[in-house]
Amino acid sequence: MASAVAFVGHTYQVRTFGVEEEFLIVDPCNGSPLPLAADLLRLQDPFNQAVDRSTHPMLAVELHQEQLEVITHPHSSLSGLAAEIRAGRAFADSLARKAGARITALATSPLAGTPHATSNDRYDALLEKYALTAREQLTCGCHVHVSVGSDEEGVAVLDRIRSWLPPLIALSSNSPFWNGTDSGYASYRTQAWNRWSTAGPTDVFGTAQAYHKLVADLSGTGVVINPDFDARLSARHPTVEIRVSDVCLDPRDTVLIAALVRALVETASREWKA
Repeated sequence: MASAVAFVGHTYQVRTFGVEEEFLIVDPCNGSPLPLAADLLRLQDPFNQAVDRSTHPMLAVELHQEQLEVITHPHSSLSGLAAEIRAGRAFADSLARKAGARITALATSPLAGTPHATSNDRYDALLEKYALTAREQLTCGCHVHVSVGSDEEGVAVLDRIRSWLPPLIALSSNSPFWNGTDSGYASYRTQAWNRWSTAGPTDVFGTAQAYHKLVADLSGTGVVINPDFDARLSARHPTVEIRVSDVCLDPRDTVLIAALVRALVETASREWKA
């Protein structure tokens, strides 16, 4: 999906984009992670009945109960996306306060602790298959979705932005700690994330058919549940999903990362069409 923007003598289609931000739920006194995600979603239910959910940020659980995901709607403007990111963070934190906690934008916790898994069909399967890798994966990322017109365009974009993903990691780095220790990395979330079987950079796909065949082949092995590529076609939306960034401490940095990703997608698409 895209919206038209008119300049003198020209009309351009502006790609829509949105973000999914993952946050830690923490004790406001000592900063230790708290397993309260299910409680916060229950607190959200009465509020949802009183607001227009088509414009209000959405909340979702993640792999562990110490995490909460805030999902924006698609936007065409930076200002619109920025406003919803701020609103989503404020709303999530207001619910956390009601439960005696706070929301914090850290990609890993500075403190050691044992995460508590969220129980549903998807996460139960992940925990059974990936064991310690899944149990330890208390990390918070920022996923950027950008609209594309077709799977072919999306795969062409994925093939062309591969070399730009490491700079996005560097720009968003916000996870120097792991299990209470200074890891020596600016983004230790990236190190933990790369434990997943399909994480990391991909080869050039070439065509949408080749992309979907690889996903089907990986799933058919029984080893892979989800294709956790650094960048992939969304299974739910007509978008490409860029998944390498840490959640950013400052919402303005989130907007910057999203803007850069949209620019990369647009540039790659133009190269493909040329």
